[in-house]
Amino acid sequence: MYLHLGQDTVVRLDEVVGIFDMDRSTISKHTRQFLADAQKGGRVFNVSQELPKSYVVCVDREGTETVYISQISSATLKKRAGFLEDITCR
Repeated sequence: MYLHLGQDTVVRLDEVVGIFDMDRSTISKHTRQFLADAQKGGRVFNVSQELPKSYVVCVDREGTETVYISQISSATLKKRAGFLEDITCR
């Protein structure tokens, strides 16, 4: 199964580690540092030209971590993921 993140971007559901609300989670300095490190490492992909509302952290089979920034709210993305009870919106 796949999760549509916006524009032409989809990710495999089994690679999704977490779906996070941009406003709520970036209050923490640790989260800001995580996102800054991911950006420096070239692992952040903005899938929209609009105001970001959420970000999705994925880890592929090789262990490569990727962060996708989306204009879709974390609540909507969680609903799209549907059957995955252990994905948490923050």
